[in-house]
Amino acid sequence: MAVDELDTRILKLLIEQPRTSVREYARILGVARGTVQSRLDRLERDGVITGTGPVLSPAALGHPVLAFVHIEVTQGHLDEVGDALAAVPEIIEAFSITGGGDLLTRVAARDNGHLEDVIQQLIQLPGVVRTRTEMALRERVAHRLLPLVESVGRASLTP
Repeated sequence: MAVDELDTRILKLLIEQPRTSVREYARILGVARGTVQSRLDRLERDGVITGTGPVLSPAALGHPVLAFVHIEVTQGHLDEVGDALAAVPEIIEAFSITGGGDLLTRVAARDNGHLEDVIQQLIQLPGVVRTRTEMALRERVAHRLLPLVESVGRASLTP
């Protein structure tokens, strides 16, 4: 799906001013409200916009410990282990990966003891061979997409 310059401007507004109305976006952009709405609908339909909910802080929810747990899985059990991970509420993301391990999870925990409990739970899952855990000390670059959106927008202007 091609994202053009207007799409990029709309996405930038969504990131910078998420609580603004479609009517206000249209006014800021100098286009019809229907144009903005149809672009938003297409961006959602094409999977560019994947959610509209609030961004929450695990730390503010009482889970300040962040760890990345690499999971090695017995061959042929990746799907089952992946499905089982979805039942562990402390796992806030999980990805199939290449390299050292088969899955990479992002885990939020209340404290180090709680993290250990979560890891022990993961080790007990059928198909899990071993885990390797890395703890985050400090966030250096917060989750962001605006620089990428701006880069895509600049690329769309290049002939």
